Amino acid sequence: MLTTNIVLIGMPGAGKSTVGVVLAKRLGYGFTDSDLVIQDRYGKLLHELIEEHGVRGFWKIENEVNASLELQRNVIATGGSVIYGREAMEHLRRIGVVVYLKLPYDEVAERLGDLNARGVTLLPGQELRDLYAERTPLYEKYAHVTVDCEDLSLREVVHATERAIRESSL
Repeated sequence: MLTTNIVLIGMPGAGKSTVGVVLAKRLGYGFTDSDLVIQDRYGKLLHELIEEHGVRGFWKIENEVNASLELQRNVIATGGSVIYGREAMEHLRRIGVVVYLKLPYDEVAERLGDLNARGVTLLPGQELRDLYAERTPLYEKYAHVTVDCEDLSLREVVHATERAIRESSL
């Protein structure tokens, strides 16, 4: 099928890591969660890095780590804020097919629990709805392929993602 990477982007709670693991198994690919790479490189949890460096400082870390990933035949699940890093997104688009797992706001809000514990980067005064509105156009800008995940099960999202990649001719 493919010899390149598959890069999953989307809002926190969209299922990037969960879909990524299953998709990697189905395709015989490796799996990389870029949030875990960040934690491993810095020896701290995401929320600790955000507390220490601030939201914008964390985005710089995230940009640097994602721009440095050198992988082949991997499904890469990114953090939801990866789209703020131009260098990271240009690199990820070069090394793989970028798939936006699109989920309606109501489903995102329902899936997310404690935003701070999840390492969600909110600026002061920003709410989840603001974040969703701000990020959606960026996900759409960087995606090679968009998969609408509304009301789909994990299995259905994995199949829809495989189909969309096959049909994309990338």
